[in-house]
Amino acid sequence: MTRPALNIALIGSGFMGRAHALAFAAADRTFDLPRAPHVALLADRDLPKATAAAASLGIARASGDWREAIDDAGIDLVAIATPNRLHAPIAIAALEAGKAVYCEKPLATTIAESEAMTAAAAASGLPTAVGFTYLYNPMIVLARELIAGGEIGEVTAFRGIHAEDFMASADAPFNWRCEPDQAGGALADIGSHIIAMARHLVGDIAVVSGRLHTAYPTRRDAQGTDRAVTVDDQMDAVIEFASGATGTLAASWIASGHKMGLAFEVSGTRGSIAFTQERFNELRLYRSGPGRTNGFTTICAGPEHGDYGAFCPAPGHQIGYNDLKTIEVKAVVEAAAGLPSAAKSFADALAVERVADAIRRSHREGCWIGLQTA
Repeated sequence: MTRPALNIALIGSGFMGRAHALAFAAADRTFDLPRAPHVALLADRDLPKATAAAASLGIARASGDWREAIDDAGIDLVAIATPNRLHAPIAIAALEAGKAVYCEKPLATTIAESEAMTAAAAASGLPTAVGFTYLYNPMIVLARELIAGGEIGEVTAFRGIHAEDFMASADAPFNWRCEPDQAGGALADIGSHIIAMARHLVGDIAVVSGRLHTAYPTRRDAQGTDRAVTVDDQMDAVIEFASGATGTLAASWIASGHKMGLAFEVSGTRGSIAFTQERFNELRLYRSGPGRTNGFTTICAGPEHGDYGAFCPAPGHQIGYNDLKTIEVKAVVEAAAGLPSAAKSFADALAVERVADAIRRSHREGCWIGLQTA
């Protein structure tokens, strides 16, 4: 039986746009999808750039204006991989035009924009998905199953960090990540990942107390001009979950020596789970018990761990980042087809943004901030 096509407009052709294009192609070859994803149009900020990118990715049509995707009645899904400030206008326009939306994180540059996007999604009744790619790792799926199944008992604490070092040097140039109107700063840029991870594994966050730190108050831009930096290089927060468990969150892009240190430990009354994205094909599990050799066991990803088996029949051979993106696209396509899906919606992403906003408010006001929970 011929599957119905899912016609996609991809907006943006940078690193993340290419990751989307590759994942849509790979997902249809890796999984038995309910609809056949077809990237029909690529749009970027100018036509020559879009044309060159489309040619390199095997996409037939190119445009220098994202509005062409919105106006095209043949497009079913708009995939947004643009600068952050364009997320809201593109997503809202797409939803109002009757198209499902797949948007990269952070959802938007402000809480007001995030709320408007989520309201537009609710009003449309259309599927939405947000690119929290690391949640689709089969090892994270296993961690969530172990926690939900009571394998480590009642969760008592979560300690999480997203640590990288691409801004560790004072010589790292001023760029879009340093601009507040682009949702710049370590908290917005990479902190959203560890917040999403904490919520995914342990549940709603009820109370936060946070501090933001700017290590380098100025950076030199591409023209050699010193520019004031008004965003954070590092975030640290103490949190309490709705369940009563407590924990810490940290995000830093000045953590020298770390390339992708998205890491956490979840402690429970009968054991613990530990993970780092720098070794993301492994999960460490500790079960409490007597014995002088008792300790953490390292679990290597294998075909018995969910979607890993679609890529490799042997354990320990490892999958990579683009494979995680491919698994994420599988969830996006399932959501677009109206099927049960692991995709994180705009509503999920708004909850992450509200935690980040509460951390900023806590820093400004010097107090604990409570959040509404379900």
